Formats: sequence, structure tokens, C-alpha cells
Amino acid sequence: MSMAPRTDPQSPAPHVADSHDLIRVHGARENNLKDVSIEIPKRRLTVFTGVSGSGKSSLVFDTIAAESQRLINETYSAFVQGFMPTLARPEVDVLDGLTTVITVDQQRLGADPRSTVGTATDANAMLRILFSRLGKPHIGSPKAFSFNVASISGAGAVTMERGGQTVKERRSFSITGGMCPRCEGRGSVSDLDLTQLYDDSKSLSEGAITVPGYTGGGWNSRLYSESGFFDPDKPIRKFTKKELHDFLHREPTRMKIAGINMTYEGLIPRIQRSMLAKEREGMQPHIREFVDRAVTFTTCPECDGTRLNEGARSSKIKRISIADACAMQISDLAAWVRGLDEPSVAPLLTALQQTLDSFVEIGLGYLSLDRPAGTLSGGEAQRVKMIRHLGSSLTDVTYVFDEPTIGLHPHDIQRMNDLLLRLRDKGNTVLVVEHKPETIAIADHVVDLGPGAGTAGGTVCFEGTVGGLRTGGTITGRHFDDRAVVKETVRKPTGTLEIRGARTHNLQGVDVDIPLGVLAVVTGVAGSGKSSLVHGSIPAGEGVVSVDQAAIRGSRRSNPATYTGLLDPIRKAFAKVNGVKPALFSANSEGACPTCNGAGVIYTDLAMMAGVATTCEECEGKRFQASVLDYHLGGRDISEVLAMSVTEAEEFFGAGEAATPAAHRILTRLADVGLGYLTLGQPLTTLSGGERQRLKLATHMAEKGGVYVLDEPTAGLHLADVEQLLGLLDRLVDAGKSVIVVEHHQAVMAHADWIIDLGPGAGHDGGRLVFEGTPAELVAARSTLTGKHLATYVGS
Repeated sequence: MSMAPRTDPQSPAPHVADSHDLIRVHGARENNLKDVSIEIPKRRLTVFTGVSGSGKSSLVFDTIAAESQRLINETYSAFVQGFMPTLARPEVDVLDGLTTVITVDQQRLGADPRSTVGTATDANAMLRILFSRLGKPHIGSPKAFSFNVASISGAGAVTMERGGQTVKERRSFSITGGMCPRCEGRGSVSDLDLTQLYDDSKSLSEGAITVPGYTGGGWNSRLYSESGFFDPDKPIRKFTKKELHDFLHREPTRMKIAGINMTYEGLIPRIQRSMLAKEREGMQPHIREFVDRAVTFTTCPECDGTRLNEGARSSKIKRISIADACAMQISDLAAWVRGLDEPSVAPLLTALQQTLDSFVEIGLGYLSLDRPAGTLSGGEAQRVKMIRHLGSSLTDVTYVFDEPTIGLHPHDIQRMNDLLLRLRDKGNTVLVVEHKPETIAIADHVVDLGPGAGTAGGTVCFEGTVGGLRTGGTITGRHFDDRAVVKETVRKPTGTLEIRGARTHNLQGVDVDIPLGVLAVVTGVAGSGKSSLVHGSIPAGEGVVSVDQAAIRGSRRSNPATYTGLLDPIRKAFAKVNGVKPALFSANSEGACPTCNGAGVIYTDLAMMAGVATTCEECEGKRFQASVLDYHLGGRDISEVLAMSVTEAEEFFGAGEAATPAAHRILTRLADVGLGYLTLGQPLTTLSGGERQRLKLATHMAEKGGVYVLDEPTAGLHLADVEQLLGLLDRLVDAGKSVIVVEHHQAVMAHADWIIDLGPGAGHDGGRLVFEGTPAELVAARSTLTGKHLATYVGS
């Protein structure tokens, strides 16, 4: 192969195309950003940090990522854009040098019962092809191994024109699917507990039916007592077989009751249609309580929870069926696939092997492919999304990560850092929103936003290297090298909570005594069984307040005032002083501006172009009718109160003419969890993950309980905010509460009175108690991974 000789011995001048190595942002004003202007180097790892609510997500997600997505969408035809979500242009003067953005956020994977880890990552699709090729006996195409495809068949006459004549032919077809016919691929079946529907010792006349809405002689109860199918004065336990069937299962039947035409149907189908068909979150509280009590979910007896029919389970490769493969821990499944040597499917095996190895590499080897996607934590969901990008051939794209270390033990953070650096070294721009100093330390470039949160934030406090951040004098810089010290003296427990033989998920018969009256921390690597131990063995019930990581549900009409119940005492106070109805002071009720229906903005859908949100001209964004704003409390109208920060409102409702003890108590709790900067009327959709978690904690603090169970309360917290959280936990314990925290943060471990460490690994390599004692004993022993990392952290 010959090559043309180079004539110029001097190195050529850089090509003009190589000069575009910066993403330039000028005049960003999205949410609380105050004319932010920065330059971000491409093909480097840039970390954005700052206190919660300082504007990190507004800059990275709502400005840079949103504009990139909008510009990509505009390259499609107007017809295609009509089917895509419409994106408004972010509030920014100049955005230059953007590349295609791939966002890997903390949004939970869909909680659809049919969605599993395998279906979310295409690992299941590759397994199905593998079994359709190699499985013995051969049962059909890859569809035969899918729990989302039902087996169907049919036959009939087909009419067609042939040679000028109409001909009828008999045709038949069949599709072999893998869906279990009993549970329809869900793996579990729901059952109604009949004892919760009626008291069989009573007759219908005596009020035997105990379902909400079916008591007290209303139409629902009269439908059954006056139907004529059974004697209303006869106790239900004495019903004949036919009478019981008519009462519980009868098909819809038209009849007259008290001269009115009505449809009678059995109690069970009626309840299933009227109550169980609704989303749980949309139910009224008393209905939700009944459903939780009456409906039981049990493993499907026909498929034993595998979701697959008998045919799909009968086809095997080396004595392993696809159900067995999906139930295996992924690290074990990867080893099994590695042992398959079949040249006919070699490319498929290579691709499957790479996907499974990516799970192990990213620290998720303890999962199984049949794990429902809705049960993954935010951090696990984010890492599952990462898997599809690790083997990607794309380069020169911008990856945006939202706190990728959430839910990770210090041991796992190092692996996550390696993955971020690998993505960068492939020639990509990596932007990371992060609080953990271990991840900030590997950055090529750091942008620190602040100095405070909400209206006190939104400016760039520092931009440069990690070394410059340490000496920069910002809040992040000052706290960067903070290290908590291990407590010298710990509190004495007032009792113990005994857990014996815990076997939830991967726990292997754990016996442990959790001390009460102290701050107890349960720790261990991701997947070691912490949440299984705490949530599986300490049910939220009488005296137990459990704050988990489930997402807050809320629309743009929801805000901290409505979510915490704060708006109720405020509305009543306004109504009492002004002598009018409380409903006038709700933007979702009678007081709403008629033009924007209380939203404050008017959304204009421009078909295939980006929709536009404009401030309502009638109410000027205040959301209320003008007449409502004439009513005042302490010299302020309702819109001015909702525009206050929590700190302002706490002072306003604490004393003077506007003193409202019920509102003041809620505001004090919000300030205690570090949300003093939030405005009462800020939409929930604009809150960060950490803010939502603490809003939930503030709400639960009102509940009467002696034991608080918190699942990673430091998620999304800045280094400076962790100190405030520790102060709050101390106040709870000093008030006589027992606090049990599932946590990875070393500062919380060092501050604990007692530590329970699970491990030594994840999945079936975990689930055992590896240490229990004080933090000082854990550091001294250094016998576990946690002990080694904690010793390094405190400098022992």
C-alpha cells in the first residue's frame, strides 16, 4: 500500500473545524438563574456543584440539555414534530457549540407490572432469540419465550377473488406466545379477602356489607337487600351455593328496585370495576385504606411467579430454562453465558455477554433480569439506563448525569468514577451534577453555583479546577475537605427492636437487635440487603414513621403549601378574618382566575411548533380573581403570602395579627429540614430530588410515632446541608424518638450511636450481618469494606 509523500515538513496550522472546543452559555435566566454566563470545555469531565436549589439542574438540564433536544427535534419534518413533545426555547441569550445530548437522569423506570430489568435493557430480547435457536425441545420463535405475547389460534373461511370468481377457502393461524394464561404475564394474581367485604354472621338487613359506600341503607346496599335473589334477613353464612354465587359473582342483570331501573351485578365484579380499576394514588383516603386491606397479591400458582407458560419453561439449554436464566443473579448468568460455546450464534452470545458484563462492571451484578423495574431505586434506575451507553459506538456527544453516585457505597463510587472517565476518554463531553467530593475530585473542570438556594442562588461562584475550588472560598470549597469525627461518647439505648430470621429478598436468616432511643445507621454496599432488612422487618404501622425514596406525585398546580397541608390553616385564617368562604383562597377552587383557571400562565399549543407559556394578563400570574385579592390578613393578600419564602412566612404567621399556630408548626418543620428558602407557591415540578425528599420528611415529622425509619436522607444534599440534617436527627433523638437510617454517607456513619453493617458483598454474596457496634469499634476493627472506607474518611 503506497502513501502520498508529505511535502510540508512543518506541522500544519490547526484546522478551523478543531477550534470549536467550548460550549458557551451567555445570559441564562431559566428558573432562578441570574444571567449566568460560562464556557464549558468539550471532551472533558465537568462537574456542577452547589447547595440544593442553587440552580445546577436549571443550568444543565433545563438550559443546555433542553436546547440541544429542541434543536434536534427541529431537524425532523413538521409532520413528525406534530407527534413529538413540544419544547419551549430556554430563557438564554446565547447557546453556542452544543452537541447531541444524552440525558441519564434519576427518573424511576416505569412501574408497569410487565416491565423488568431484562425488558428495560434488551437483555431479555437477546435471551429469547438464544433460546429459540438452542433450546430443546424447540417450541417456536422468540415470541414463544415472551411473557408479553399470548398464545392465540383461530380458523375460518376467507373470501378472495381468483380468476374472475369469488372463492372461499378455509384458513387457520396460530401464534405461540410465552405468556402465562392465569396471571397474563404479571407473575402475581390479585385476590379479594372476603372477610373484609362482609360479616357473614350478619344478614344484609343488619348491615353485613362492610365496603365503604355500601353501608347505611344507601342505594348500593338496597341493590342487594331488595334484589329478590336471597332473603335479606338471612345471615350470609347460611346462604345456599346459588344464593352466594348470585350475591358475589352474578353477571350484570337489569331489574327494577323501588320502581327505578337498575343494573344488578355480583359484589366482587362491582367492586373490581368501581374501585380496583382506578390508580391507587387517585383514590380517596378511606377507599385506599379499604383496598390496601382487602386486596391481596399472591404469586401465580400456575407459573410460580415466572410469568411464563409451561411450554416456555420446558425448553432448556444445558438444563437451564429461560425462567431459570432470568431468575439468576446477573453475575451468575454472565458466567453461564460465557460457558456456552455455539458458533452458530456467536455474535449474539458476544452481545449478550457484553450487556451482562456491563451490569457487573457498573455494580448491578446483584440484580436479576426478572426484577420488576418499578422496584429499583433512583440510583439503580439511573445505572440501568447507563448500561445501554457503555458499549455505544457514538462519540463527540454530551452525556448529562444527575448525581450518579446516589445510593452508592464509597466502595462502588470508585467504579462509577472509572465509568465516567471512560465515557470522557472516548471523546465525549461529560456533564455531572454532583455533591460527593469523591466525584468532584476527578473533574477536569468545576462550576460551583450559589451562593445560596432559591432566590439567593443562581450565580456562578467559581469556575475552574478542583485545586482552585479548594481555595476559592465558596461554600463548596470550604466544606470540600470537611471530615466528620467519630463520636467519643454514644447514647445509651432505651430498649431494642428484635429481628429474628429475616429472609426478605437476599437476607440469609439475619438475627439482629436494633437499639431504640438512639441514632442507628444500617449500612453496606449497594444490594447487600439494607432496605430489605429495614422495610421488610420493621413494617410502617403503629408508632413507626417510614420515609422511603418513593417519588412525590404532583402536577404544576401542586406546591409546598398544598403538599404539606399548610394551605388549609392559611385559607381558614383568611376566611375567618374576612368573613368569607375558605374556598375563595384556593387557586384550584372558587378563587381561581377564570382566564387561566388558577394556573397563573396560559399554555398555547402551536401544533407542530414549540408550545408557549405566557403569564396570564388578567391576574398577572397571581392565579386569583381580582376580588379575592381585596381580602387581607396581616396586611398581605393570599398571592403575596404564597410568594413568601418559608423563613418569611414562619415569622409572619408566628406573631402579630396573622399569628396562626397550625401554619406556624408546619413552617417550623420545613425550616428544620433546610427548606427555609423555598417559596410556598413554587410548583412541585420545579423542585430538585433532594428538595422533594426533605419536603416528604418535613410532612412525616408531623406524624405521631416513636420510631423514624429514613432511607438515605442525604440523597441530593450538599456537603454543608448534611451538617444541618445531622442536627435535625440529633434533635429527634433528644426528643425521645428512635431514629433508624439506611445510609452510605460517612458523615452520618461517624455521627451514629450504633452501626449495623450488612454484606460482605451484594446479592447472594450479601444478606449477612458482618458488623454491629459503635462507629469507633468499626473504624478500629477495619474488618469490613465499610470499616476500611470509614477509617480512611476520618483519617484514622
